[in-house]
Amino acid sequence: MAIYAIGDLHLGSSVNKPMDIFGALWKDHVARIRFAWEERVTDSDIVCIPGDISWAMTLDEARSDLHWIQQLPGTKILIRGNHDYWWSGIQKVRQCMDAQTFALQNDCIRIGGVCFAGTRGWLLPSHPSFTEDDAKLLHREEHRLTLSLEEASRTNLPIVCLMHYPPVDSTGESSTFSSLLQSYNVKVCLYGHLHGASHKFAYNGHLEGVYYRLVSSDYLGFAPFRIPDEWLL
Repeated sequence: MAIYAIGDLHLGSSVNKPMDIFGALWKDHVARIRFAWEERVTDSDIVCIPGDISWAMTLDEARSDLHWIQQLPGTKILIRGNHDYWWSGIQKVRQCMDAQTFALQNDCIRIGGVCFAGTRGWLLPSHPSFTEDDAKLLHREEHRLTLSLEEASRTNLPIVCLMHYPPVDSTGESSTFSSLLQSYNVKVCLYGHLHGASHKFAYNGHLEGVYYRLVSSDYLGFAPFRIPDEWLL
């Protein structure tokens, strides 16, 4: 069993949202993701998808994109991103999942000797546009991450955490998110959200016991990233 990750798929089969308006890099990105995925991933593997899955506005609109994901090899683990407006109540979302696709929210899932937890996250207080409203949303996401990690910690398994927003800034300065990851002995944190010129704000590396990795699809060249086995030791 190998563990892969690729976020920010930005699928849009039911809406008119071509991604190449954001630059030639995104041309035919869906076909490129599929090709790389099928080339690397087997049915015995796991693929983590940390948010911004579909441009759909409703769950009905998102069904075709979810079906596209479900047809690909591997077990998939999803969390919500800031553009996943279709992600309404978690029970409704889970009704659209098949036996090999799982949506996380306030909980965790145990697969093959590894426990997967996570939450969407939010802007960090160090962000220049951070407001009082952001502070409220940040606090809610901190609570959700605590719930997820608390449940995961009871499994006594290595924990992989999925987040959409970066849990630390490019300097590696501590945040409430990173403190939670450290205190619950999380091994790996996979996140997305950053694109293009914003890739420079990513923190990739080992920090206070946790491996951090940006896995936005454009950052990865639209190919799933395999987590090194040693990161889980």
